[in-house]
Amino acid sequence: MNKLENAVERILIPEDKIAARVKELGAQISKDYAGKNPIIVGMLRGAIIFYGDLLKNVKIPCTLDFMCLSSYNGTCSTGEVRFLLDLRGSIAGRHVIIVEDIVDTGLTLDYVLKNLSHRGAASVAVCTLLDKPSNRKTKVPVKYTGFEIENEFVIGYGLDCDELYRNLPYIGVYKNR
Repeated sequence: MNKLENAVERILIPEDKIAARVKELGAQISKDYAGKNPIIVGMLRGAIIFYGDLLKNVKIPCTLDFMCLSSYNGTCSTGEVRFLLDLRGSIAGRHVIIVEDIVDTGLTLDYVLKNLSHRGAASVAVCTLLDKPSNRKTKVPVKYTGFEIENEFVIGYGLDCDELYRNLPYIGVYKNR
């Protein structure tokens, strides 16, 4: 076992299950947005691996962009959303798909949805790899969900703890919480 894997209590979602589900999500988005040329927005940094794999499975014309917000310090949500990187252009009249790594408290996503709604998007939908509804502090609509999980701190496949473990190829429960 290497040092990365020492941080994992157990594998929650193995690589092959992630790949299969991401393929399904890409197919559904392709079907739902055919002819609409959506803007697919990756939420940095946690969604970067999911975003890249998802895009390989989206088979329609689309444009790409990124946003970066933060509401975490280590393993804890601070409850305060900080805007670190914004979209490059206007989204007025465009269909926007937000790609998230995990929807946890919903606070960050709620902030993003309100912000994009005020910018005149034709529609805004959320695609998340992981959904943790038991930890919600505010209700947010999620159109596409990879996996629903319990209230455990997870790492891997882009998700981190203090910027480490993003490069694990699976989703694991963090051991040292």
